[in-house]
Amino acid sequence: MKVVSVVGARPQLVKLAPIAAAFARTEHEHVIVHTGQHYDVNLSDVFFSGLGIPDPAVHLGVGSGGHGAQTGRILEAMDPVLAAENPDWVLVYGDTNSTLAGAVSAVKQHIRVAHLEAGLRSFNRRMPEEHNRVLTDHAADLLLAPTEEALRHLATEGLADRAVLTGDVMVDVCLSIRDAILAGERPAVELPEGVDPAEPYLLATLHRAENTDDPARLATLVAALADLPIPVVLLAHPRLLARAEAQGLKLAQGALRVGPPVGYAAMVATVLGSVGVVTDSGGLQKEAYLLGRPCTTLRSETEWLETLDGDWNRLVPDPALLGPGEWVATATRPAPGTPLGTPFGDGRAAERVVEILGRRLG
Repeated sequence: MKVVSVVGARPQLVKLAPIAAAFARTEHEHVIVHTGQHYDVNLSDVFFSGLGIPDPAVHLGVGSGGHGAQTGRILEAMDPVLAAENPDWVLVYGDTNSTLAGAVSAVKQHIRVAHLEAGLRSFNRRMPEEHNRVLTDHAADLLLAPTEEALRHLATEGLADRAVLTGDVMVDVCLSIRDAILAGERPAVELPEGVDPAEPYLLATLHRAENTDDPARLATLVAALADLPIPVVLLAHPRLLARAEAQGLKLAQGALRVGPPVGYAAMVATVLGSVGVVTDSGGLQKEAYLLGRPCTTLRSETEWLETLDGDWNRLVPDPALLGPGEWVATATRPAPGTPLGTPFGDGRAAERVVEILGRRLG
């Protein structure tokens, strides 16, 4: 069996790591195509080296751009690659422009498509990620659902016959990295200047268009983070830096301590060292849950409803609308006493994915 994995953004590279390792333990041929959607070294190359992922066989180098232009460039570059490779499966990951373009290129060439992390829904049609994941699910031949909730979404849309529950491959890599850090097998976390790792701090990220493109919205969120009573380590995505600069907004103010994006192991270590997370990232919500840290999500919805159980995650669309002191109490709340469940699987999802691809091909 020959499988082409199409990736291009940080979350996809993390998901690729356990998949690549699972393929390496078999006789199957696994070809990695990197679209270059995230071309910054801190968002791409560092993940290949830090997670032990084999170098991509093909790098399309499409770079940034508007959604239509970027998706079109990926699609144009992908067509001859898939025609030359002629795989049994094209495996696409998550909800980015690379996901959609990889799926469309494959189906137009009558190549089977499997969608890893299928069935996630925010039901927010303003999110470009929502369009990508819905369109990809309806185009794909095989839907690899990470949770029971994702399976229910697919069934509601009439896709149950293509869907199978695998568990979440993010669990595979997150827990293995966590165990290595706790065993002292990974370097200690490096925090921005002014943050003492022995003292309480929060980890924050902001990158979604809905939070960064509107100057008033971004200024409100930055001010809310800056007003918190403990240091806030803001790992600044290139989108955030570009928007802040264009809007003349200073990020390093108040409690905020700004640092660059970090590799996945360093991100896990930073979460483990924190007392909580504030984010608009889907992946980081789940990582906070897996690592036992309370999360405050700066959105009105989440794809990971399971993280809301037991108050491990709270949705706060607008901190300015909370009562006096309520925002501070929410963002700095301690971890709840409720036990963590295992809604995302047992840590063997990648092995299961490779097995299912082989079985469905047969």
